Amino acid sequence: MAEDFKLWDVICDGPYVPTKKVGDPLETVPKTRKEYNDADRKAMEKNFLAKKILVCGIGPDEYNRISACQSANEIWEALQTTHEGTTQVKQSKIDMLTTEYEFFRMNDDKSIQDMHTIFMSIINELHSLREVIHMNILV
Repeated sequence: MAEDFKLWDVICDGPYVPTKKVGDPLETVPKTRKEYNDADRKAMEKNFLAKKILVCGIGPDEYNRISACQSANEIWEALQTTHEGTTQVKQSKIDMLTTEYEFFRMNDDKSIQDMHTIFMSIINELHSLREVIHMNILV
């Protein structure tokens, strides 16, 4: 991410929550807003900046899906589920595309350029689902 690599951590891991230790035995509890210091506020700003970047990068239909999300992490997970599906749906897509890749053959009625485009489409979809096909297998 060009803005700040720590934003990606906020998106993947969730927002920073300022905490304090209280009681006996010591227990970690969230701080109240009045107890925040400058470092807490600065760390919390990362979530708001990440949310802003994600929201500014989507259209109105997508916004309706994520408008109730409180953190950048929630937004990201909602978008992932919407576009990639659940783990089971994702695996089904990978299986389908892998089968399509394995049975890919040259058609006499299509040009080499058309076949290359179809082949690369299959490979790129697999890649977007984080399924890696090594170059020696592709060749």
